[in-house]
Amino acid sequence: MKTQTILYLLFALLIGLFGGYLLFGRGDAAEEHDHAATDANTTQGAEVYTCSMHPQIQRDEPGDCPICGMDLIPVGAAAAADPALLTMTEAAVAMARVRTTTVGVTASSAGGTASGGALTLTGRLAADERTAAVESVDFGGRLEQLFITFAGEEVRAGQRIATIYSPELVVAQEELLEALRLQTLSPDLLTAARNKLRNLEISDERIAELEASGEVITNFPVFADRGGTVREVRARVGDYVSAGAALYTLTDLNRLWALFDAYERDLGAIDVGDPVAFTVASLPGQTFQARVAFIDPVIDPATRTAAVRAEVVNRRGRLKPEMFVTGQLETSARGGSPTADAELTVPRTAVLWTGERSVVYVEVADTEVPTYEFREVELGDAVGDGYRVVSGLSPGERVVTNGAFSVDAAAQLRNQLSMMNRDVVVQGAARAAAPGAGGPTPAYREGTPEAFRDQLTAVADAYLSLKDRMVASETAGAAVLNPLREAIGAVDMALLRGDAHGYWMDQLSAMNEHLEQLAAAVDVDGQRRQFGYFSRALINALTAFGSGEQLYLQHCPMAYDNQGGDWISQTAEIRNPFFGDAMLTCGSTTDTLAPR
Repeated sequence: MKTQTILYLLFALLIGLFGGYLLFGRGDAAEEHDHAATDANTTQGAEVYTCSMHPQIQRDEPGDCPICGMDLIPVGAAAAADPALLTMTEAAVAMARVRTTTVGVTASSAGGTASGGALTLTGRLAADERTAAVESVDFGGRLEQLFITFAGEEVRAGQRIATIYSPELVVAQEELLEALRLQTLSPDLLTAARNKLRNLEISDERIAELEASGEVITNFPVFADRGGTVREVRARVGDYVSAGAALYTLTDLNRLWALFDAYERDLGAIDVGDPVAFTVASLPGQTFQARVAFIDPVIDPATRTAAVRAEVVNRRGRLKPEMFVTGQLETSARGGSPTADAELTVPRTAVLWTGERSVVYVEVADTEVPTYEFREVELGDAVGDGYRVVSGLSPGERVVTNGAFSVDAAAQLRNQLSMMNRDVVVQGAARAAAPGAGGPTPAYREGTPEAFRDQLTAVADAYLSLKDRMVASETAGAAVLNPLREAIGAVDMALLRGDAHGYWMDQLSAMNEHLEQLAAAVDVDGQRRQFGYFSRALINALTAFGSGEQLYLQHCPMAYDNQGGDWISQTAEIRNPFFGDAMLTCGSTTDTLAPR
């Protein structure tokens, strides 16, 4: 009986174990099989949608971007395993307006831009220092009248320039009249009195007039010894001046110097007598001719350049001192620059600057979907619209020249190699569509809603406070930056569509990035550098979409180590934010944004 009971229990236990296997063992296998099927379905069938301007947005069905309202597009192929490679959909490339250019080989001479046996040099006009002179008085006294009162006034030789009361001269005149009455008794006394006046630079004609009238002149006229243009007035009415004191300085602006900056490696291709043709911005289409007359024997240790001086005839007065000039200096007489060789160059707009590093995105050839490779390159000097490539690129490779910042932003959001660091400089994106930097700024004014234009104008108004701080050489704090942040944040990007929306996103990204870099800078110089990049992006936006008020676009060619910088002003008067008091009036107005 006991044996039967034990057998019964064992049989029941076996039945239970078998049932558990059927319930759980096969269930796990089925669940594993379902997971695999689900993964396969997800991999093979499910489509992921994202925003071309905000890749962090990903949805499993079509719709609108919750940030900007743009239509979501398929992500397409998975990102490459290589973190340096970024894949994008055709639609994303089109929305980001990505353009590529083939890296080319060009012949150029060391230093300045080569242009067929010529060096392109930049510089400025200056007054010929050999014509500088000082107009002084020959006798002391008090200035009763001064007929030359401001710099820039033209003076002719023999022109009456002042009236002076001189006790010394009054006494000398009285002595002459007294000697004249006693000339029969002492002729030598009359001769001595006349000579005393001559020693005071009084002409014989004036002495004869004095003897004829018999009256002492108390306020004696002063006449200019030479003609020219007044550079500085050094005396005022009521001043007591001594003999030899300067009234003003002047120079002859019919002759000017064109002072060009030449890098030390260019100097071997330049010689005295070389012809140079130059242009100035104020006279477009006109070329002026001159010849090299002097080469500075000393190199400036800060800029590593030497001044190359050419003498310019300016009889019509169209050229002004301190105008910036661009010159073509012919070197073909000696067979060109000794270092003229074939060199690899990359367009300026392809380069993204990250502190000391230079970054480009290279298009990968023969791929099913658009693919771009993050590439650090070593660059040399500027050559025309590009830079010499020292290393990192090969001839024939295609680099992104428009939309590089959008490509980099997508790489950052996907956690791939990019410019993600605190020293990032995104000037390339801000300048991608700037005039003279790879193509004209697009014109969206006709289709821009007034509400968007008003919001953009509010950003410009807040920006002007930042500009004023830079002019005053003072750091900008939260009181200045927060209103600018708020104005930028208040711009409704949903008011724009299509290409206009994409262009605004490019400029917005650049402005936000550089505003944060500006806020993090600890000194004025650091803030000024980011201010210039921010200004470029804002100028691009205002040029493309229009302004609700009249603004002036102004340029300083000396900023960024003579690369040039731009800013916006409410007035045509130049107040340089890159140098402040050091070069307050350096610059020129290049354009005007008038209200629609």
